[in-house]
Amino acid sequence: MTIEFVYLGIVFAVAIIGFSIFKRPLYECMLISFLVLVAVTGTWSQVGTFIWDAITESSLYVIIVFIISASLLSKTRIIDDFIAIVLSMFGRFTGGAGYVAIIGSTYMGSLSGSGPGNVATTGVFTIPAMKRSGFPAHLAANVEAHSSTMGNMIPPAGMIATAFAILDKMYPDRYTISQYWLLLWGIAVWFIIQRIVTMFAMCKYYKVKPMAKEDIPSFVESVRHGWKAIFLPITVFLPFLLTSKFEAFFASRLGDGAKSLNNSILLFIPALIVVVAVLLSDKETKINMSLSNMTKMITEGMTKVVPTASLVLFAYFVSNVLETLKIEEAIGVFFAGLHMSKLALCAILPFFTAILGMLIPGSTQVKIFGGIIITILAGAGVSPILACGMLPCICGAMHGVTPPYCACVYTGMGIAESELKPTLLNCMWWICFHYLLSVIVMMGWLPLMGLV
Repeated sequence: MTIEFVYLGIVFAVAIIGFSIFKRPLYECMLISFLVLVAVTGTWSQVGTFIWDAITESSLYVIIVFIISASLLSKTRIIDDFIAIVLSMFGRFTGGAGYVAIIGSTYMGSLSGSGPGNVATTGVFTIPAMKRSGFPAHLAANVEAHSSTMGNMIPPAGMIATAFAILDKMYPDRYTISQYWLLLWGIAVWFIIQRIVTMFAMCKYYKVKPMAKEDIPSFVESVRHGWKAIFLPITVFLPFLLTSKFEAFFASRLGDGAKSLNNSILLFIPALIVVVAVLLSDKETKINMSLSNMTKMITEGMTKVVPTASLVLFAYFVSNVLETLKIEEAIGVFFAGLHMSKLALCAILPFFTAILGMLIPGSTQVKIFGGIIITILAGAGVSPILACGMLPCICGAMHGVTPPYCACVYTGMGIAESELKPTLLNCMWWICFHYLLSVIVMMGWLPLMGLV
């Protein structure tokens, strides 16, 4: 066993022992794991770099500002108006609000390219709607979290471009970007179906019923009374749509600044949503949302933000150490030397990337580990383009939902105000079903568009 496996094992051992045996908060366990890992690897001289790279990671601040904005939005009546419209349309169906979360979050995620950011942008609408229609808080958090990770798998998400660049370098002029995108959409269809089926089964298990007819708002009355609420999702959607569809325009005008614009969108949208919500609200709400009251709400809401933000921050600390140690490359060499069958590799590789995703960002896995995964799977008989198309599924989508990192789940949990234990236990079922479908798709047992 290579020393890199030992390092990985130390991190998990410290986190599991601290959380399970000593009952310490998960963010505290993650910080201790970081300190132990630095001590074992002797990288004390780089601690400043590890910390600086983590605190300058934009997704950390996205999580913070969106959880705060969610707490502010919950105090406005306009969010209730929006939920009423959603429930008037889907309340008669079992899990109706969950379907909105799956489809809406999948599409929004393809535009934002950020799993946690997508949970935050769409979750402020869908999670309260799900809870209002009978979803347990922890199930609502997981439906939104696992729907939002789909964005990493659907064009034009940034991770997809990274994966195709690796494929094109390995097989020059063999595959086109159009063919690749078609395959990704073909793969995504199956994962969307999987999430819908999983949610339906969960609703049966938790006995989520369609809303009683007398509790379902009238669609006409909901729209007449709360039509202004429709501008809230438009406020979220429009910036992503413009930067996605007119990427070349912004790049030609801003140059390198276009990337900064994309990164900053997720940071200024929360404030924009709150401003729009207040402006569209009635007079009483505007009075209640005075600057002093909003400051008080933010202060009170920080008790929800700090644990989640701390966990994500400390997970970034650990991730930066592991990336410095080049752990992905060592693992790739290890698997290449095992000479396993196609089925064994299709079963083990997604499982292992899920474990890596507990600590290492999916984009990092794709950049450093992607070429090795394609080579190993292609050698076992998997189509190279299919192997490449599955990289966002087994690296990117899994990273945001696998504990202890699982930033998507923690973001959803913060909005849903759900408890840690039931949320993570429910999350494991979603992960298992995603994993099983990943194996089935890589084995070629399902028809896929774009696969030749």
